[in-house]
Parts: sequence; C-alpha cells; structure tokens
Amino acid sequence: MPEPIKLIIWDLDDTFWRGTLSEGAVEAVEENLALVRDTAARGLVHTVVSKNDLAPVEAKLTELGIRDLFVFLRVSWQPKGAIIKQLLEDMQLRAPNALFLDDNPVNRAEALYYNPTLQVADPIDLPQLAPQLRAAGKPDPTFSRLEQYKLLERQQQARATYHDNLAFLRDAQVQIEFREGAAVLPDLDRIEELINRSNQLNFTKQLVTKEELHVSFQNPAVRWGTVRVRDQFGDYGLVGVYAVGLDSNHLIQFVFSCRILHLGVEQFTYAHLGFLRLEVQGEVATDLNQTDRPDWITIVTPSQEQSAPATPGNTAARLRVLLKGGCDLGQLTPFLQAFQLEITEEFNYVNENQIPVHVEHLELLRQGRELSASERQRLSRLPFLGAEAFDTKLWDGKYDALIYSPLMDYTQELYRENNSGIVVPFGGYYDLTAQDPVTQAAKHARRKFKGMDETFLRQFQQEFTCIGQETPADFRQNLRWLRAQVPATVPIFFLNGAEIDVPGSSETGAKARHQQMNQVLAEFVAEAENCYLIDVRDFIHTPADVTNNLRHYQRAHYRTLAQGLATAISEWQGRKLARSGWRDWKAQLLSYLPASLR
Repeated sequence: MPEPIKLIIWDLDDTFWRGTLSEGAVEAVEENLALVRDTAARGLVHTVVSKNDLAPVEAKLTELGIRDLFVFLRVSWQPKGAIIKQLLEDMQLRAPNALFLDDNPVNRAEALYYNPTLQVADPIDLPQLAPQLRAAGKPDPTFSRLEQYKLLERQQQARATYHDNLAFLRDAQVQIEFREGAAVLPDLDRIEELINRSNQLNFTKQLVTKEELHVSFQNPAVRWGTVRVRDQFGDYGLVGVYAVGLDSNHLIQFVFSCRILHLGVEQFTYAHLGFLRLEVQGEVATDLNQTDRPDWITIVTPSQEQSAPATPGNTAARLRVLLKGGCDLGQLTPFLQAFQLEITEEFNYVNENQIPVHVEHLELLRQGRELSASERQRLSRLPFLGAEAFDTKLWDGKYDALIYSPLMDYTQELYRENNSGIVVPFGGYYDLTAQDPVTQAAKHARRKFKGMDETFLRQFQQEFTCIGQETPADFRQNLRWLRAQVPATVPIFFLNGAEIDVPGSSETGAKARHQQMNQVLAEFVAEAENCYLIDVRDFIHTPADVTNNLRHYQRAHYRTLAQGLATAISEWQGRKLARSGWRDWKAQLLSYLPASLR
C-alpha cells in the first residue's frame, strides 16, 4: 500500500458479512470483526458506505457488538463514488489515506472515478492486506483516535442543521487554552507527532526529531506554546503547536490538527500571537490574514476549567441512572443526556462464543442472585450464556434510579434443567429442544456461534426441558422480587411493549403475548411502591413505527421515549430536570437529520 491507511471504508453485503441484508439473514465474517477490533485499537478508523436501509444495518452491527467502532455511516441507495468523495471531505481526510473495500468492481471503479487517489480492494484480497493493516498506526488501547472522530461526527451533524455558519460557531462555544514555557514539556511526544504528521494545517512544515525538540525547549531564544481546544461537542485535546523565534520575532512552527478545521482556531491563535511574521510553506487548507480575530472563541485557563461551577453538563451534578434492557435502548442515551442525568448502560452483548446474550431476563437475574458461585460457574459453560452472563450492576447501589425493560421476559423461552430444576432463558418464539440438532447446528455454524454444535444440542435436549415463555403469574412474582431487591428509595421506571402486528414476523402470537404481559406489568406498577410505567403504546401504533421486530423502534421514537422518561423522573423527584442548552439541542439533532445522515 503506497500511503499509510488511516480510514477503512467498508461495503457490507458480501464484503463485511456474507449475504444481502435486505434479502434476509446475513452471516458474520469473524475475520472481519477481529480486523476491525484489532486495527481500531491501533488508531485506524472504520466507516460504512453501503446500499441498504440504515435501521437494519445499525441493528445488525449492534447485534455483532461492533457498532461503536464505526463512525460517519453512509447508508443509502445512492451511487457510492460521490458519497465517498463527500465522506472524505467531512472526515477531513485525504483519499490516499483511505482504503475502500467492496466486492463489486463497478462500485470500486466508480469510487476511483470520483476519488482517483483512493486505495481500493476486493474483499478477497483481505487475507493479504490484513497483516499490513494490523501493523499500521500505533497502539491506541483507549480508542482515543476513534473518539476524536466521533466528536467530529457530532460537530458535522450539528453544523448541517444550521443555515448560518456563524450562528453555529457561536453556539458551539469554542474555548482555547494556551500553555507555554515549562507547561509544554510533558507533551513532547504529542508535539513531535503533530509537527511531523500534520499536513493540511501545517503552515511551516519544519520537521523535527524529539531530540531537536528537547534542545529547542531549553533555548531561551525560542518561545514554545501549545493550543488545546474544547467546545460543546467535546474536548479536542492538544491540537496546535507554535514556536516563536524571539530574536527575529517570527513563527518557526505553526501547526494544527485538521480535527479543528473550520472552527477558526488557527486564525484566532495567529491573532493572539500578534500577527507575527509567518512564511507559509506549501499548500494549507486555510488562509490566514492580518486583521481577523474570531469573536466566537474565548480563552480559558486550567484554573478556570477546574473551578467551574456545577451545571447540568457537569457529571458530578447529575442524577445517576442505570439503563437496563436490550441494546436498542442505547439510542435513548444521547436523548437522555439532554437532561441532568448520568447514564450507565447495561445491555446485551456478544459473549466469548460469539453469541448475543441478553442479561435482563428476570429469571436470569434471580439465578445470578440466588445460586451459589459454583452453580453459576457451571451454568456459564452453556455456550449461549458464557462467563459474564450473571454479571450485573443492579446490586452495586451506584445509581439513583433504574430504567428497566422486561421485554426479554415477554420474548425468551425458558429451559428447566431436569436434575436441578434451575431455569435459564434463551432465544424466543421457538423450542430449541424440539429442533433437529443437525439442522440447528448448521444454522448456528453459519452464524459463527461457537459450542452450539450437534453434540451440545443433543446433550442439551437430554438434560433440559423447554417450559415455554414465562407465565404471567411468574412474571408478576419476579417483578415483586426485583422490587424487593432494589433499595426501596430507588424508583424503577418500567418500559412496556408495543401491541401491533409486524407483517412477515416469525414471532407468531407476539402481539397477543405483549398484550398479556403489558396487563400484568400495568397491574404490578399500580400496586407497587416507587414504580412507574412508561407506556410505548402512546406512540408505537403501526408497523412503520418499528424496524426489524416488535421490540426495535424507529429512531425518532427513542427521543419521544426519552422525553417521557425525563418527565416521569421529574415528577418523581418533585422538580423539573435541569437541561443544558447544548445537550437539549443535541438530543433533538438526530430527529432533525435526514435518514441518510442519521
């Protein structure tokens, strides 16, 4: 590969996974999942350009446990070449540093027509490319580079909702912190990286070694400084470096990261330094002038930041909320963060056997609470449970309110172990013990599930009996158990289920089941202390309101759901939840965006 790869652009159907999502089930490619995880941990960024519908794509990526490692998703039915060109501009990256993977040669050719210097490859070439990709970048175990692109994505989405760019910049509340003298010494590595790797906003292009930097830091004739930037979207960190030659009063170094492009930071810094003499070398992405000082930017000091009063945007001042349920509820979090809430999520995940595990079923919670450690360890050997199936934050007491979705109690089948009587949940709307082991093993193998082979399935059918979905009576009893386990002072806000028919669904009888369990939940909440019901039936009315099943809603409805939760929490605590203007605006952002940009 001629230039280092910083971005991998994935097609999905028959590239990232096997099969076509719009035509039915697809199979994960474990090698691709591992490649994304490994390279993201070395600072490579991943995105998607796919001809598909967004909702099922996000649901599938979430199911695979990989959604959070992708940014700037571009999912639509439009030609890919122009989309990639705009994507690179939005991400502020050069085409030679991006690799586009697509199984269709027409798509690859079109991408090259619009982006002649783009690197492209057929997914069949990945086995040869993977070692080079895994060696690219540098260790980034905290995914800091990914987080910076998520910040940039939020900024881009926000900017798209404004007709006036100046109004956007003022609302962004850009803050700059300058550090000079001894304060720059701890940042030697970052300064060296910024000077030698930045290109678009490197005005001086004077490459240096760490040794040269260290010597220059000690030189009284050179004034070194760093620039840190934060705004309402997040903290960009150390994004600028300058060095002033005091004898000649000119800029020896003047370099910025492209992550702050279009915020006016470089012009503001130039003005702050007094418009010193600067000999610009080569091409740069912006032009500086000798007059402008952007008035939407303010200077802060470390002491100002540390002594800032508690506000709705200050984590220490927020009500702590545990959000427990299916992973689709993760779409609630950005909306809930509009309010004075600190959200902790506990959702289903993909276990070590590559099987999605729901950890919210009340029967599973009871087993985790009541069984001995040895029994839990024994049951964790079931491949559809796994080592962390009984782990939960429910019992640590580190939250002020619980938001809980019991929809797995509506959905999953229960299996009783014949010898012990222990009950475990799995699947939903089918009996694993009544299925042909050979057929089931083949199905699980296609999904890359480990341990769900014919031998295990035959043994499971001998040792366990399917007792069907949880009975309404047991559901009521388990709800009472949960209320008794959670401190009485902690409110529980229950989310019920939709009551609509979903055409083509394989979950026969789901609407009637939801109606039955909703009735039990409503009766329980009416009689229980400190329990509240958030009724999704108020806004989920038709099949168009859901995506791929009865439990997954269109994105706009999660905003409505979050607002209902905020209202209920406000009523519980007797005062309206405070909101920061930015977080409130951010919560509305996703519902304003067109579907192709969400």
